[in-house]
Amino acid sequence: MDAKPFVTDNRLDFGDALPDGGALLALDVGTKTVGVATCDAGWRFATAGKTIIRGKFGKDSEALRSIVAERGVRGVVIGLPRNMDGSEGPRAQASRAYARNVAAALNLPVLLWDERWSTASAEGAMIAQDMSRAKRAEKIDSHAAAVILQGAIDALAGGGF
Repeated sequence: MDAKPFVTDNRLDFGDALPDGGALLALDVGTKTVGVATCDAGWRFATAGKTIIRGKFGKDSEALRSIVAERGVRGVVIGLPRNMDGSEGPRAQASRAYARNVAAALNLPVLLWDERWSTASAEGAMIAQDMSRAKRAEKIDSHAAAVILQGAIDALAGGGF
């Protein structure tokens, strides 16, 4: 792997670490679960994956390593839960710590991406698909990860922010 593991919230630095693109993994990190999504190597489409039940980080990282190997992942996008005014609270700090652990464990660069409204957006899309409440509860985290990833890859590929 060419890219050195690091954690940034700057999409340009992250993009520079992956000049040839490559599949990305996105994580929506909660206190009990981690929603997972991936995208194609051309950074066009984010797809919801599975939801990992959180345990000790070693168990989480094993599950993530498996996905990285299976999909040929080159970088990771992790949702950063900012407050509505843009400030960061305890949840954001916990996500930053998780991101540092992921970067070290997977030896991949990590982009922290503002996740405000990702869950609401994912839920709205699932309601529009007439998905049952039970099915939404089961899949919300992975769909939120896909919303986070789609926002990041749109900005990375199109130069937006």
